[in-house]
Amino acid sequence: MSAKFIRTVENFTCLNCGKNVRGNGYTNHCPECLYSLHVDNFPGDRASDCGGMMRPVRAYLKKGRFRLVHRCVKCGIEKHVKTADNDSFDEIIVVTRRSLTELNKN
Repeated sequence: MSAKFIRTVENFTCLNCGKNVRGNGYTNHCPECLYSLHVDNFPGDRASDCGGMMRPVRAYLKKGRFRLVHRCVKCGIEKHVKTADNDSFDEIIVVTRRSLTELNKN
């Protein structure tokens, strides 16, 4: 199976916070709470049977842009995704602080 990105324009209602999200073909998480759904095996393919909530568990900077690490609460898989310009910066900071707290525990 190819790992090529498949652009899919979809609007959705966030199952975590209830926000109505307008998709642009690259939207893969809620810009308000940063949660996602485990629906893809490869970005955009909608081929995953899991369907679990993807919780933002870590954030980090890469090439000057924040990235999120989502962990599926159902199967445990982790995926790294870019943040979007309309993502809640306050929520990115919450996830970043959570990341630093986890690092300090180890």
